[in-house]
Amino acid sequence: MSVHARLNAVESLKDRVPVTSPFYSASKTPADVFGQDVFQEKDLKEKLTPPAFEAFKKAVDTGALLSEDIGDQIAAAMKDWALSHAATHFTHWFQPLHGLTAEKHDSFINFTELQHRSINLNFSGKQLIKGEPDASSFPSGGIRSTFEARGYTAWDMTSPAFLRRGANGCFLLIPTAFCSWTGEALDLKTPLLRSIEAISKATIRMLNLIDENNKAITAYTNLGCEQEFFTIDRGFYNSRPDLVACGRTLLGAKSPKGQVLEDHYFGTLDRRILAFLQDCEWTLWKLGVPATTRHNEVAPSQYEMAPIYESVSVACDHNLLMMEVLREKAREHGLATLLHEKPFAGVNGSGKHNNWSISTNLGDNVLEPGSTPSKNVQFLVFLTATLRAVSLHGDLLRVGIAVPGNDHRLGANEAPPAIMSAYIGEVLSQVIQEIIGDSGTASKNIQKQASKMKLGVSGLPTLPRDLSDRNRTSPFAFTGNKFEFRAVGSSQSCARPNIFLNAIVAESLNAMADQLDALLKSGLKRDIAIQSVIVDQLTAHQRVVFNGNNYSEEWIKEAAKRGLPNLRTLPEAIKELCSEKNIKLFENSGILTRKELESQQHISFENYVKVIGVESAVMLQMVTASIIPACFESKRRLSKSVNPKSPAQVKILEKLDSQLDTLLTCVEELKELRHEGEKFDDHHHFEQATFYRTKISDAMDKTRHVCDSLETIVDDQLWPFPKYSEILFLK
Repeated sequence: MSVHARLNAVESLKDRVPVTSPFYSASKTPADVFGQDVFQEKDLKEKLTPPAFEAFKKAVDTGALLSEDIGDQIAAAMKDWALSHAATHFTHWFQPLHGLTAEKHDSFINFTELQHRSINLNFSGKQLIKGEPDASSFPSGGIRSTFEARGYTAWDMTSPAFLRRGANGCFLLIPTAFCSWTGEALDLKTPLLRSIEAISKATIRMLNLIDENNKAITAYTNLGCEQEFFTIDRGFYNSRPDLVACGRTLLGAKSPKGQVLEDHYFGTLDRRILAFLQDCEWTLWKLGVPATTRHNEVAPSQYEMAPIYESVSVACDHNLLMMEVLREKAREHGLATLLHEKPFAGVNGSGKHNNWSISTNLGDNVLEPGSTPSKNVQFLVFLTATLRAVSLHGDLLRVGIAVPGNDHRLGANEAPPAIMSAYIGEVLSQVIQEIIGDSGTASKNIQKQASKMKLGVSGLPTLPRDLSDRNRTSPFAFTGNKFEFRAVGSSQSCARPNIFLNAIVAESLNAMADQLDALLKSGLKRDIAIQSVIVDQLTAHQRVVFNGNNYSEEWIKEAAKRGLPNLRTLPEAIKELCSEKNIKLFENSGILTRKELESQQHISFENYVKVIGVESAVMLQMVTASIIPACFESKRRLSKSVNPKSPAQVKILEKLDSQLDTLLTCVEELKELRHEGEKFDDHHHFEQATFYRTKISDAMDKTRHVCDSLETIVDDQLWPFPKYSEILFLK
């Protein structure tokens, strides 16, 4: 790395002008372009016969198999639509266990007569419904051997196909699940779809028990996903090997300004950033992604985009698309988007707030308090089930957000801590206390604050409408008609946390349904039985409700008294994934098998070790090849100019000399620890991950501390990498 890299990066900012989106014109509105690059249901309906379209709808709603004939009709309609948009290829778009997306492109070209080389454009139902990409190089966690290369993709009919455009054409992407030739899931989409089915069955079962007149027949979870990210000039990005290889800065002294003035949050968008975000929005709208929110976040150069609420499977696909578009469009604008949870030390990191709820096929949100007695009962039942789920399975919620970058972010006064608790607000807390008989004055307090909603169950108190504020320190907060899971990492797929959330709430609903069913069969009246179940479960699981400051030391001690797990690091969390309790939960629900869970655990440990391994190697390279030479050169210059009779000048040189010696020692220690970390065998994944989390990460922190101190005293012209004060503030 040249010592002039910083100056070159700053130079690249000259004459930067906003780039105009190719989809924008003054006469267009979002409605003009929304969904243009999506194969929509109406497109299919125009092409299929009514019986064929009904068969397709039935397959989507019930999972019924499509006949070969109908599959061919759908494939032909999809191909014609894609060709009309100048598409040349198609691909099965899937989500392997590395957390990103994957695709293998095949053209529509085919020979009709091989001998005469006659070409036609073909796409069959078989090609649509099933693909066979090589699975040998995707993470499997030991599910199959490397030589067992087959993997299969299966069309996900619940998520629409769409087009992606390049400089020289476009291609059709078909959302799919991905599994091994032995049948186990090799992706996140498959267990997500299974979890949706599990929570649908559990929800309908519970609704049938609490309401004899229930007409809902299916249910699904909804997701609204707020995506935080940093965007910086690409010149700075290219001048930082750590950003290029790791997505975060491994070195860097705090900027004198940082976010202390709190002037970035919701501030006026820089015109270059605004042009970039607008370009992203036009692209996302064409892809059918309902992007709606954009604003400056807390840290300098940090931003947020968020879509409108959607069904969870489609929302997860759309969030992955949003991440891809943000990265691609940033490059076109001479920028770089950073999705890492903590790309810069000393300022806020990035998360992905996961707004989650359950709805029925009739459009009813079961977590909506409502304005009728029956809805209020329904709300209390599902609120109770969710609190029970968090109380019993907080470890799984923590596993769901266990990605390497989140260890730098959780609990750092910008994100919730690793202890999973639920915030429901003081008013609902009072209701719960009255339900379980702990507060005789709750109703009076509530009546002073809220309009009344009478419950249709004898003995239950008046339930208030939403009066609560939002507790930004809580990992799992009720926000009126949904829960906001605020601890999800910005770089990860939304699928895993929602798989686990669906799974634990489905288990909780089924357990409560078993209890309610038994009471009803014993002859107890429905309203009394429902009240009994609610009181029993809230009494047992009120420990998970906490409305205070989750960052405080007092809460950590209190949570320990309540028996809530505090899995502070990724290795600690991932170890819990394959506990017998969790294996039983997933196997009973049909979401994941023991083998699939062990696979995910293996992959998570392995990925963590690889991430820390890459980061430590990059750090060593930056320090030894760039920073140490810069320090020696700075020392040489100082030695020539320092007046030996001036104690103050000599002190500067001594400080540089001392810190350089410390840095050289840190480098040797880090090298030795890396060598030691490579000696673990394949049977000690947890031990190896723990070693990397403690020994190697601690050694990296020591090395960084010295480097960051040296950055403040080495000649500014010699420092080889762009500094925070440049990266975060220069556009």
